[in-house]
Amino acid sequence: MEEKKKRVLLEVAYDGTAYHGWQLQPESITVEKVLNDTLSALLKEDIKVIGASRTDAGVHAYGNIAVFDTAARIPGEKISYALNQKLPEDIRIQKSAEVAPDFHPRKCDSRKTYEYRILNTEFPLPTKRLYSHWTYVPMDAEKMQEAAQVLIGEHDFTSFCSINSQAESPVRTIYDLTVRREGENEIVIRVTGNGFLYNMVRIIAGTLMEAGRGRLSAADVKEILEAKDRSKAGPTAPACGLTLVKYEFL
Repeated sequence: MEEKKKRVLLEVAYDGTAYHGWQLQPESITVEKVLNDTLSALLKEDIKVIGASRTDAGVHAYGNIAVFDTAARIPGEKISYALNQKLPEDIRIQKSAEVAPDFHPRKCDSRKTYEYRILNTEFPLPTKRLYSHWTYVPMDAEKMQEAAQVLIGEHDFTSFCSINSQAESPVRTIYDLTVRREGENEIVIRVTGNGFLYNMVRIIAGTLMEAGRGRLSAADVKEILEAKDRSKAGPTAPACGLTLVKYEFL
């Protein structure tokens, strides 16, 4: 008789620098692969996690969500302690808990919040290089904030989506989008939405940086949104500046 399994939720924080993103890829080290391998060894069974957000190579997370099924007797809330003893230092479980057997993190309503950090100094700072995008070109955070307001709401974000996207629909809702200075030298773009298309946050960041340089106005960004044409928007900002900071289930 097959043992009854339970479903366990993990809140996973990681430094994405050394990984080829979250999702499994042939012959590449990904966060998902490390979790599968480590859990399988720990629990002595074949474990396959289901991730909520498939972050790209080099993107970081304070708390991505994953679930897996296990017949292990160890309580769900204790798995985090055992797993953290086995994981590499750049991946840490922040919380584990048993959830309903049919809970699926990509099939329920949620809000995701990302931050994109820009280091705006004459020269790079080595200690910031892995977690922010450096540019020496002066940036006007107020102009970026003005342009950002155009993107709030439900829209077709085709202009802000990689052409490699396989999403069924380009329509997404942004609940909040702010640009603020943090100290003298950092600019933080913070965006909350019900979901994001492939490279969407990085393209938004790249476009808002064009506004910060004075190359685009808020009116220009509105035209880019309405054009539904990826070639009209700014460049895709580098992955290192992006962090998934919060994942909320509604």
